[in-house]
Amino acid sequence: MAQYVPTAKPLLKEEMERKEKEEEEKRARQEKHYFLLSQLQNMAREIPAKYQQRIPYDLLCGLANALLDGTVFEICHGLTEIQQMTERNLFNQRMSLINTYKMNKQNMVKKYKEAAQVMGMNRPHNTPILEAKHTRDLHESEEKYKVELNRMDMKLVLELDQKVSDQQVTLEKAGVPGFYVTNHPQEVRLQMYLLEFILRLANAVSGSASL
Repeated sequence: MAQYVPTAKPLLKEEMERKEKEEEEKRARQEKHYFLLSQLQNMAREIPAKYQQRIPYDLLCGLANALLDGTVFEICHGLTEIQQMTERNLFNQRMSLINTYKMNKQNMVKKYKEAAQVMGMNRPHNTPILEAKHTRDLHESEEKYKVELNRMDMKLVLELDQKVSDQQVTLEKAGVPGFYVTNHPQEVRLQMYLLEFILRLANAVSGSASL
């Protein structure tokens, strides 16, 4: 009985199909990179000139490359959600302090008016003393409120700065060009622009994918 010898044709066909698939994926990747780079260049033209000068072509090209697989989009969305949640929480804390002060002031005024009315009927000569005490109490309450509000504002700034630092660390570890730990105002503002670019691109890519 003759022994079956497999021909090379099926193997050759599989190899050709594999190479065609690789070439197709490579073309798609190149097209996506070109699209991302083009969009980033357009966005960079929208920001002030002094920041445009700090975003060279190589940075935009590297950023487009980092965005290809979509992981950075997910990271940035997560960071943005955390920041928004933190900002809402801090805003609510501040408003709670403000509203508490307003309520306390209203109660102090209400109690003073009630006491002044009673005193006006029974001991009117003591009304100036009551008024002076009320004025002093209001002043002390306001000064205490200002100190507490200032302390809270400092706390809010520190917490927001920490969130910015956390974002910088996360994006730097993810290999996103342009992100590193810094507290220099211009560098931070530049990174904010880059983050805005990424989020806008995420929406653009998501929108085109859903069509």
